[in-house]
Amino acid sequence: MKKIAIVMGSDSDLPVVEKAINTLKEFDVPFEVHVYSAHRTPNEAGEFAAKARENGFGAIIAAAGMAAHLAGAMAARSTLPVVGIPVKSTNLDGMDALLSTVQMPSGMPVATVAINGAANAALLCIQMLAITDEALAAKLDEARAKGAAKVLAANKAVEEKFNV
Repeated sequence: MKKIAIVMGSDSDLPVVEKAINTLKEFDVPFEVHVYSAHRTPNEAGEFAAKARENGFGAIIAAAGMAAHLAGAMAARSTLPVVGIPVKSTNLDGMDALLSTVQMPSGMPVATVAINGAANAALLCIQMLAITDEALAAKLDEARAKGAAKVLAANKAVEEKFNV
């Protein structure tokens, strides 16, 4: 199985990124976690992205706040799928990061999840790997079924309490 790269622009992004880490662990998907900045370590970030495919990665998750150019920098140096996580900051509640991540020029796609949407970033990468991995696809189906059962149980409890 290919592994997933998780790159964050700063270790201050780790509390958000841990949701992706935990999701990948839950599905037994291998991953590596790194801190590279699009602005402070552009050479290292670019080199990592450029070698990601040959180093066994199937996709890259890039988390950054504020200017949030990391996902775009990764996409510029790799043809692997890149999933951007805009990280909420104190200034504009993450809208700056969201717009920086989602507004990519033609030819440099970055799939972008919600602000602080690390779990969905991991799930999107898992879905990409599951295209060719039936066992992983089955795990996704099982997780969705559990999620549906939880909602239906809550619905039943609410109906029993309020619907006479």
